[in-house]
Amino acid sequence: MPPRDTYPYISSHSVRDADDAEQFIPFPTPAEEKQMGMSDIPEELPVLALRNTVLYPGVVLPITLGRDASMQLVKDAFAGKRIIGAVAQKRSEVETPGTEDLYRLGTVADILKLIKIPGGPNSMIIQGKRRFEINEYTETEPYFRARVSPIAEDWATDEVELKARIRSVKELAIQFINLSPHLPGEAALAIQQIDSPPLLIHFIASNLQISVEEKQALLELNELTGRADKLMEYLNREIQVLQVSEDIRSRVRTDVDKQQREYLLRQQMKIIQDELGESESGGDDVQELRSKAEKKELPDYVRETLDKEITRLARSNPASPDYAVTRNYLDWLLELPWLEYSKDDLDIARAAEVLDEDHYGLDQVKKRILEYLAVLHLKGDMKAPILCLHGPPGVGKTSLGKSIARAIGREFVRMSLGGIRDEAEIRGHRRTYVAALPGRIIQGIKKAGVNNPVFMLDEVDKIGADFRGDPSSALLEVLDPEQNDNFNDHYIELDYDLSKVFFIATANFPEMIPGPLRDRMESIEITGYTQEEKLRIAKQYLVPRQLEHNGLTAEQMTFEDEAIGTIIDGYTRESGVRKLERTIGAVARGVAKQIATGEATSATIRPKDLENYLGGRKHFPEVAQRTEVPGVATGLAWTPVGGDILFIEASVSRGNGKQVLTGKLGEVMKESAQAALSYVKSRADTLGIPEDAFRRWDVHVHVPAGAVPKDGPSAGAAMLSALVSIYTQRRIRHDVAMTGEITLRGLILPVGGIKEKVLAARRAGIRTVVLPEKNEKDIKEIAAGALEGLEILFAHRVEDILDQVLEEKPVTDVQEMFCVPPEKEHTEKSLMQDANGSTVVDVDVEVT
Repeated sequence: MPPRDTYPYISSHSVRDADDAEQFIPFPTPAEEKQMGMSDIPEELPVLALRNTVLYPGVVLPITLGRDASMQLVKDAFAGKRIIGAVAQKRSEVETPGTEDLYRLGTVADILKLIKIPGGPNSMIIQGKRRFEINEYTETEPYFRARVSPIAEDWATDEVELKARIRSVKELAIQFINLSPHLPGEAALAIQQIDSPPLLIHFIASNLQISVEEKQALLELNELTGRADKLMEYLNREIQVLQVSEDIRSRVRTDVDKQQREYLLRQQMKIIQDELGESESGGDDVQELRSKAEKKELPDYVRETLDKEITRLARSNPASPDYAVTRNYLDWLLELPWLEYSKDDLDIARAAEVLDEDHYGLDQVKKRILEYLAVLHLKGDMKAPILCLHGPPGVGKTSLGKSIARAIGREFVRMSLGGIRDEAEIRGHRRTYVAALPGRIIQGIKKAGVNNPVFMLDEVDKIGADFRGDPSSALLEVLDPEQNDNFNDHYIELDYDLSKVFFIATANFPEMIPGPLRDRMESIEITGYTQEEKLRIAKQYLVPRQLEHNGLTAEQMTFEDEAIGTIIDGYTRESGVRKLERTIGAVARGVAKQIATGEATSATIRPKDLENYLGGRKHFPEVAQRTEVPGVATGLAWTPVGGDILFIEASVSRGNGKQVLTGKLGEVMKESAQAALSYVKSRADTLGIPEDAFRRWDVHVHVPAGAVPKDGPSAGAAMLSALVSIYTQRRIRHDVAMTGEITLRGLILPVGGIKEKVLAARRAGIRTVVLPEKNEKDIKEIAAGALEGLEILFAHRVEDILDQVLEEKPVTDVQEMFCVPPEKEHTEKSLMQDANGSTVVDVDVEVT
């Protein structure tokens, strides 16, 4: 319904009065129009505010009266000279306008007719005469009155130029009428009958669907040619809009016709298939798939393939083998989240709280993860990073992935790669194979339900390869941020965007990951926990979790800190906490049994109680017993489950100077022993070793736990110390352990796994650890509490180690031992026997 005080003018100047008799108001002649333009107007006029329209001179306009002030104004004017001033309102939404809401220039109007309809709104018909300008308002109540001054019309212009413009205006107006669906054809005839150029311009402008501001701008132009040019500009614009609208309507009609044609053809095809018996059970399936496809948001290339496959399915016989294959393929296409994403919550402070809540310690690891999240937060559209968390078992690699997913609000998917040897596990099988399926990457994305989950590739270093292909090569495309936006699975056979997936790989041995694959990932090392960290983790996470798993409450079972410390040191020697949790669980099950049988109502676990639940202690400090005689050195080793101590034993016996190496040593470790012996021989005089010791005596170097493979250069310092000890008969201090690679020049080179080795030394009761000088930076990364009671010494050369680890006085005189007359050689025994003649006994250690 149009707003009150306005009425949309259609095409002809006709109104219907109360008696329903139609009356026509003719267009003014040029002479009449000129007379109206020169007519006198009062100095003061009542001003009527027009909403959504502008009155032009010569134009007849119906007005619907709605405001009380307008009704009063019209009544008073109709009773008098019937002359008012019509001024356009600037903003139509203002219900009660003020003087500032009206334009300053308007049109003097004659009230031609006042129409009163019973029960309906009052209306009137006015006709514009000439323009005026408001000088000042004299009254605002009950309606506006203002002093006005007329504006003289400037019709002087070149007759030929004006005719050309008028002709162009008529042609454009007729074209506009023909394109406008809401204007009758009689409007074009009315335009042809108008001879007056000003009236033609005003008539057309009054009927154009343009804004009030544009109509007012045309009214305020003084030159007639300027109004004609402005009107042609408006007409051209409106014609372009109408042409575009007509083009859109035409295309819509074409699409509808095409859809109707396709519908008829499908109906015919359905009837034919029914007659052939080929659509008994396939029709419902096809309709269901089409319905799902219409509701799901898909890329264009996927929708094109989907429509093609659905059409193929509709033409297939449900009893044919291809029907089930195609149906399964369509289900996969519809269930994959092609364009469905979860919203990231990249609040760094909250992510830090989540990581701290789920994991104790691992400060360096958390820092690296938060740095990645910060970059994602700042850049927004950054491709997801590929992280590789590597470290010993049980340190929390998998649970860190879950925490990252929770911290940023993403779904979490885990895929174990251990033992995978078939490339199809990653890329999927071709659809031509029986029971073909997509690869496990696509399966994981479907399980997540979104296209940007946190995807954990567990045990990436355990991937194998055989005649079926190399899965690690297939992962090269998956884990490359530059090309995984178009990953192609053999089953799907469509490019799938994996660039938004946050991949996290885990490994125990990063060296076993193929080089090209390792190069695509950012490695983050997770080292083992200190004893204090394990204690905190057990109290904060492990004990409450085992209480819940075994149906106990905190009141029914409590652990003393000393008891947990005894479990850590005496029952579980590992880098992680997996075995620690299982051991705590064993104690909890024992308590649960006591409570269930009524033997007890609660239990407080003390160190002395552990033997009742776990049996005897499994690990004891043994360094003092193992280093009572010369030739035994304590080394430090890194293993997949953390650090451990390593004993190097050396003995001499009558022979011709051979060197024997045993203990299932690798090539690198054997070379370290040979280098150590060569260095000892070259410095025999300095070390006080007789020359006969190398000519008449064989040396045997053994590393206990002979069933366990051992390799690496880090035992070089311990081997050298053992050799110097046996040849000089100076015992090695029982509370000292060492690690480091040696050279023939006597330099000590840095090695890896320092944190694990130092923690292993402390667990074994070592008081002093000698490390290469260049490993000092690694000690700074270890918490100060973990080094409490442990003295760390650094060595640059071999002499620095020997001065620290060897006792000053020899057990036996070296000259008397090695310089033995030949006739007494057969009475000598191995120097590895103690005073009672018993051989030093080895204990098993697991070292690689």
